[in-house]
Amino acid sequence: MNHLFRWRRLARQTFMLLYSVINVLCASQKTVQSQQVKGIVGQSVSFPERVINSSNLLYKGLGSIANVYPGREAKITLEKRFENRLNLNNVTRYFILSDLQIDDAGVYTVENTDGEKKQNTFELTVYNVVSKPLVTECDSSSCSVVCSVDNEKEVTLTLYRGEEILNQTSSPDLTTDPSLRLEVEGKDYNSTYSCVAANPVSNRTVHVPKCCSENGHPNDADSDERTLGMLIIAVICVLVASGLVGLVIYLKNRRNGHSQGRYLSLRGVRSLHKVKACLAFFIIVFTVKGSVLER
Repeated sequence: MNHLFRWRRLARQTFMLLYSVINVLCASQKTVQSQQVKGIVGQSVSFPERVINSSNLLYKGLGSIANVYPGREAKITLEKRFENRLNLNNVTRYFILSDLQIDDAGVYTVENTDGEKKQNTFELTVYNVVSKPLVTECDSSSCSVVCSVDNEKEVTLTLYRGEEILNQTSSPDLTTDPSLRLEVEGKDYNSTYSCVAANPVSNRTVHVPKCCSENGHPNDADSDERTLGMLIIAVICVLVASGLVGLVIYLKNRRNGHSQGRYLSLRGVRSLHKVKACLAFFIIVFTVKGSVLER
């Protein structure tokens, strides 16, 4: 009798152990079937589980949001926000969610109810298209530029020299925009540089301009622009000074009367000739400088 009791208890324990193992295997099988699905705001995404005849689409926290019956189209049963956006593709027989929004992210389950119930789970993540990187702070004194991008979910910023990655960054803090500084050495002057912003669904590239010449000095174009600016300022100053000189001569002529007018007029003419010569010199320099810049 005691032997029989022991055998029964052993059989019960063995059965419970097998039951637990089967549950674990089933749970792991369900985990393997779950898939990651990524979408872009404003576009569409499909849940790649073929609907045969009858099926439900479940959304975590809301239950069934659509169901399909044999011979009928997909019907929205819950949640107004999915209305006119959730359909069943007649060719692939996949549920399709269109005009995606950020808050559409979550866990969706396609439940086929033909014969034995079968479920496939999809985790949807929705992203915005990544912004175009911005190249700023072109510092010619240190031959460096700064590349930055507006931060969003899972955005990375990468600097390339040709196909080689020089540096990469990202920030989990969405209030902080990722940025990278690039300093170009003379030996790398002829290389091409680019700044790439990317997230799991999109990427944007800008080419980084060169701030320095090959010998590590500020670009000749930048230097020429500064020189031209100084020249224009000098010409303006000379014009203003010439006007003041002419005005002073005119006032002196009137003050000293007609008897001295001829003498002062001669002095005025000589002064004006000097001013004209000075102006002519600056105009010639300005013209030559402009021709050099155009080349």
